[in-house]
Amino acid sequence: MATKLKKIVLDPLSENNPVTIQILGVCSALAVTVKLQTALVMAISLTTVTAFSNLAISLLRNTIPSKIRMIVEMVVVSVLVILADQLLRAFLYDVSRQLSVFVGLIITNCIVMGRLEAFALSNPPWPSFLDGLGNGLGYSSVLIVVAAVRELLGTGALLGFRVLPESYPTNGLLLLAPGAFMVLGLLIWTQRTLAGIRKDD
Repeated sequence: MATKLKKIVLDPLSENNPVTIQILGVCSALAVTVKLQTALVMAISLTTVTAFSNLAISLLRNTIPSKIRMIVEMVVVSVLVILADQLLRAFLYDVSRQLSVFVGLIITNCIVMGRLEAFALSNPPWPSFLDGLGNGLGYSSVLIVVAAVRELLGTGALLGFRVLPESYPTNGLLLLAPGAFMVLGLLIWTQRTLAGIRKDD
């Protein structure tokens, strides 16, 4: 049982990553990775929402009529997203402004809804919570890597601290949308190559 639970958490970090393997949540992965700070906040927000929405839906799974299950799922996710957004506005207002609408758009993130449909509706609460946590962490790992590469090579700094020497010629392209596509594309290619996944699989 412990091995199964461990696999539920760790699989999304490598062999079944929601972004690099399943190609889900790509839009937000591109949009919020200009700075590592915003990527970290988005990662924590989505991981929290995914884990607790999975838990809530799993607890309710035997009482939700199948015809309205999507509506119930949206309500649960919406409540959690609103809470996350209000907490960010209260304690990290500047970061909240930088994230703009993207925290609110967690409601429509296919990773969140996908895990509710694929796992939480048919599994007990604890494994469901771990599944949400694992997939959130898998998404977070991609966000953090992409943001770190973009900010470091784009500005020569990380989290406001100078890392590369002053003589480093910053690469402004990495701070623009094409830079995000290139970094994420290389990361997806690397992950899928290491996992032995071919285009026709």
